[in-house]
Amino acid sequence: MAAPSPLPFPGVEAPAHQGLTVFVRGLEVEAGIGVYDHEQGRLQRLVIDATLVLEPARVERLADTVNYETVAAAARAIAAEGHVGLVETFAERLALACLQDDRVRRCTVRIEKPGALAGAAAAGCEVTLGR
Repeated sequence: MAAPSPLPFPGVEAPAHQGLTVFVRGLEVEAGIGVYDHEQGRLQRLVIDATLVLEPARVERLADTVNYETVAAAARAIAAEGHVGLVETFAERLALACLQDDRVRRCTVRIEKPGALAGAAAAGCEVTLGR
């Protein structure tokens, strides 16, 4: 007689989906950004992290989740729109773009602007928007 399968464990209820997080880390985008005169008319490197908290759901196909490329495309589109004064503004625009997908409950965008502050690896901001 075959040994019984160890799964599912006796007396254990089927697990419920508690959450789903999709993230993009270290996305580099060249953007016109900054409020100072020396920042006008030139591109600067931004390093972007975006964390999207989605409704808990079973994911079987790409259409069931948020595609990473969609997040990257939104960041690149914001950069392509033209000069942005503050990284805070850029971060908020990206978070709002991510929230256009109804499955996204909360979005945190962190943007680092390497070289913005002498003696620091990076300076930047982090914004969290939710519904």
